[in-house]
Amino acid sequence: MAHSTFKGGIHPHKRKRFTREKPIREYYPKGELVYPVSQHIGGPAVPIVKVGERVLKGQVIAKADGYISVPIHASVSGTVTAIEPRMTVSGNAVLSIVVENDNQYERIPIESFRPWQELEPGDRILQIQRAGIVGMGGAGFPTHVKLAVKNPKKIRTVIVNCSECEPYLTSDYRRMVENPEWLVMGLKMILSLFERAVGIFAIEDSKRDAVTALQLASGKESRMEVKVLETKYPQGSERMLIYACTGKEINSSKLPADAGCIVHNVDTVCAIYQALAFGRPLTERVVTVTGKALVNPRNFNVPIGTSFAELIDAAGGFSVEPKKLVAGGPMMGISLFDLNVPVVKTSSALLCMTKDDAARFRPSACIRCGSCVEACPEGLLPAKLAELAEHFKEEEFRSMYGMECMECGSCSYVCPARRHLTQSIRAMRRGLLAKGKR
Repeated sequence: MAHSTFKGGIHPHKRKRFTREKPIREYYPKGELVYPVSQHIGGPAVPIVKVGERVLKGQVIAKADGYISVPIHASVSGTVTAIEPRMTVSGNAVLSIVVENDNQYERIPIESFRPWQELEPGDRILQIQRAGIVGMGGAGFPTHVKLAVKNPKKIRTVIVNCSECEPYLTSDYRRMVENPEWLVMGLKMILSLFERAVGIFAIEDSKRDAVTALQLASGKESRMEVKVLETKYPQGSERMLIYACTGKEINSSKLPADAGCIVHNVDTVCAIYQALAFGRPLTERVVTVTGKALVNPRNFNVPIGTSFAELIDAAGGFSVEPKKLVAGGPMMGISLFDLNVPVVKTSSALLCMTKDDAARFRPSACIRCGSCVEACPEGLLPAKLAELAEHFKEEEFRSMYGMECMECGSCSYVCPARRHLTQSIRAMRRGLLAKGKR
């Protein structure tokens, strides 16, 4: 039985008013573009260009290295000036291809290709891999791997994650309002791979005009429906969406396909449409540049490789000195210490917070109120797990299902003692994963 939501969760302040009504604007970068070869889960791409070589927009500059890998394409035309480690959003230096933009935006000629309806399913999936498409709303899992399931007939539900439940973010919302037909066509292309599946646009009830746009665009599609969900965080988690749409529960050891489901986010579905309909590789994405510290927050369609520093200037610069900069949303984003890092395939937002928004509190002792337990969408005991993590009790941590934590931040958000519950649990989880323990 499907539900309109899930157990637990929280209702953080939306803070979407800064950019909700701001249409997507094209951004043309001025300086050099930096392309890290590792922008996805799996094997990093391998550079196939040389320093001094001129490249065109859409040209492959790094090839996929193995099956769980995708190529990287130039998002502008220009000259390769370096292939060297550069700092990324993660805080790590990653081998990157640096291209000096010539501002010509000369596109590589698209090879002749057959209409997608004439392609065999395997060839459609191969085209998606060649386009360099990955999950653009999460960790960047290669999309072609998700689609190439062993038994396509077991897939009964394809869910498009339209929830965009993180505060501040509006890039998906603007895409739904401005280009709903892209989403419908992208979902139609995915459904063509799974003859027994239905398609669901899973969207929160606070996005009424986006609901209407999707309903109108998909009205004639018998295999699609728009499912309106309760507005709650983290509604956009794969596990939460699957439960809300189908009533099926999966844990961290299983994939959505084990429940007969495939989940894609809005930008990924649009990228699939562009790749199969026009042969266009993934070279740009929508980024929300927002926060009180900015003069003019915006939603930009940004060439991948653009520096975050340029986007600050495009949004009018800072109105006040920001206290905190975050790549992504405030709940699951990554704090930045340097704006001179590139937009990559998984970059959804740049959040510029003032001192009031990023106020710090000194953590105190747990008062055993149980708020974190009520908020946890996985039904865990966050305070106990954090205590075990802080004392490095690995076996007990695993026995209490600590590895099921999705690191959504709900427990830290509601904790009246301001304890860093998510951070402690995350550190333990990643330490155990590094050791190969689940």
